[in-house]
Amino acid sequence: MSDTIIVTGVIDFDPAKRDDAIAAALAVMEATRAEEGNEGYSFTADLADPGRLHLVEHWASAEAMDAHMQTAHLAEFMGKIGACGVTGASLMKWEGATGSKLM
Repeated sequence: MSDTIIVTGVIDFDPAKRDDAIAAALAVMEATRAEEGNEGYSFTADLADPGRLHLVEHWASAEAMDAHMQTAHLAEFMGKIGACGVTGASLMKWEGATGSKLM
């Protein structure tokens, strides 16, 4: 097994499709959180920008994240978020992260 993987990023979309984007995010969050090796998966709506979602993922290994990339629920999410008029996306993968408790 490889080291912990963290993914952070944003997806920008048509603000008029905010409710649809949030519904798609909720569905993929629920399915992904049940996956083996997933230690956290959250979308949050930007409070200042109605056309932006933030994403944070935490995976036990690269293998777990790779398996996630092949799931039907992720493919379904990609189609649904694409229908929300995506105007940009930026995701960053952080490998080998070691955490320490702050609180």
